[in-house]
Amino acid sequence: MTEYGRGQGSEPWHPEDPLYGDGGWGGQQAQEGRPSPYGGQPQQYPQQPQQQYGDWGDGGQSAYGPQQYDQYGGQQHPEPQYDQYGQPSGQQQYGQQQYDQQYAAQAQHQHHQPGQDYGNGDWGSGAHPQAQYPPDPSDPYAGQNAAYGAEQPDFYPTPEAYPPPEPPARRRTEPEPRDTDWDPGPDEGEHAFFAGGDGDGADGTDGGDRGRGDRRGRGGKPKKRRNGVACLVVCLVLGGGVAGVGYFGYQFYQNRFGAAPDFAGDGNGEAVTVTIPRGAGGSAIGQELKRKGVVKSVDAFIAAQASNPDGKSIQDGVYTLQKEMSAASAVQLLLDPKSRSNLIIAEGKRNADIYKLIDKQLGVSEGTTAKVAKEEWKNLGLPEWAMNHKDVKDPLEGFLYPSSYGAAKGQKPEDVLKQMVARATEKYEEFGLEQKADSLGLEGPWQLLTVASLAQAEGTSHDDFRRMAEVIYNRLKPGNVQTNGMLEFDSTYNYVKNQSKLDLSLSELRSYDNPYNTYYHKGLPPGPIGNPGEEALKGALDPTSDGWYYFISLDGKTSEFTKTNQEHQKLVDKWNASRNN
Repeated sequence: MTEYGRGQGSEPWHPEDPLYGDGGWGGQQAQEGRPSPYGGQPQQYPQQPQQQYGDWGDGGQSAYGPQQYDQYGGQQHPEPQYDQYGQPSGQQQYGQQQYDQQYAAQAQHQHHQPGQDYGNGDWGSGAHPQAQYPPDPSDPYAGQNAAYGAEQPDFYPTPEAYPPPEPPARRRTEPEPRDTDWDPGPDEGEHAFFAGGDGDGADGTDGGDRGRGDRRGRGGKPKKRRNGVACLVVCLVLGGGVAGVGYFGYQFYQNRFGAAPDFAGDGNGEAVTVTIPRGAGGSAIGQELKRKGVVKSVDAFIAAQASNPDGKSIQDGVYTLQKEMSAASAVQLLLDPKSRSNLIIAEGKRNADIYKLIDKQLGVSEGTTAKVAKEEWKNLGLPEWAMNHKDVKDPLEGFLYPSSYGAAKGQKPEDVLKQMVARATEKYEEFGLEQKADSLGLEGPWQLLTVASLAQAEGTSHDDFRRMAEVIYNRLKPGNVQTNGMLEFDSTYNYVKNQSKLDLSLSELRSYDNPYNTYYHKGLPPGPIGNPGEEALKGALDPTSDGWYYFISLDGKTSEFTKTNQEHQKLVDKWNASRNN
């Protein structure tokens, strides 16, 4: 570089050049991101004073071919040499004065003939013309012609000018750049979310008017000012994450190692009715108690039940408890029979009696449950094989299975009836009434249920039920010569009369015309006459085969069985004699 203009040296360095500074002093680095004005090759300063213009460096400039050199008659123009501080080297053959005169004239000649072409051979004054290079679009001084000597313009007094480079020994420490809000953007390595974007300088001036003090060293970037709102958001997010981890960690610890939540005391005095389903385990009971507000957590109840020696013996049914009880108090009360609000149905009970028991248990007026049964019997869950039988007095008879049921004030009669029908259906499926009816010579499970109800009404023990069932099956056989197909059971007459008498006359029994009166009609009654229990059902499914046709109870507790009418008549006479006495 010769002077600070558009001379034969390298271009003035631009501050945005990443090598601006020491690395660019030699003038041999091209500005980053911009094509070199010398065809991609750095300009070489010749070290030999006799270097010819036709052979610049290794690249060789095409504008100074051998023909042009010959036009000057072989005259050689030595290239001026400069040291590292930009001063003319001692090896230069021409003095500074000769150098200035020669190149000032050359520059002046070019200034007056800007359109002169190297190829026309007209060199004017004979001075060697300066090479014309395409202007750099990013250089503010590229379009101006530079002159040497006293007429050389000074491009640096203006605020927009760039200072001339100085030798490393003279360089001063660069002042700290003023704060800037220039956003480098995501392409400069920082996410735009964390960079300031107001566009105003720290001193209120526009960022485009920065002076020389705003520039930094090579490769330097303006300071970045963090956005306070973004930092606050990050802090809140991190704080929320820490709080969430802590909360869930505490919950995990409580669930795995901490004590289960529990109330204290025996309750708050508010009574509540709780129904414990049949076959329910500790978890199911605990869920029901929690749903009713009795205990605070299922885990607390399970732990209390496990710690009580009798905790596994809790029965199904309806219990009257209190809200907000401790789990231990709830377990203790569930084990107390006095807290149970259960309705117990005995074996052999007729539906008419059961309806009255339900009314009393629920606290409703008498006849309420009987009315519901008569009107809603099709909607209470009867199986298909129990529907639409002819001359049936009560379709629900035989399906209010003897057991213990939860029933308390506030419940509806239909809910209790549904429980009973569901229990009966479950039991009958368990015993296989549908599969075994045919093997016993019956038309279906409905008749088998009727046989079991008759055995339940006449028998008193398991052995009685089996023999009683055999009596029924033998009397139903075609060609029966003992009774001629007549069952003649007093219980069927008592059922239709809704009574339980023992002293009945034959004239009365054989004169009453009703489908249920087996003294008047052959075969089985239209349906069950009561609700048989488990033992009666088993007896009907597995009768004896001893040939029994007759039976009588002398004391109302045991039964005597015989195979012939003569043997039976002897027992009848014995019973009549005991009555007269």
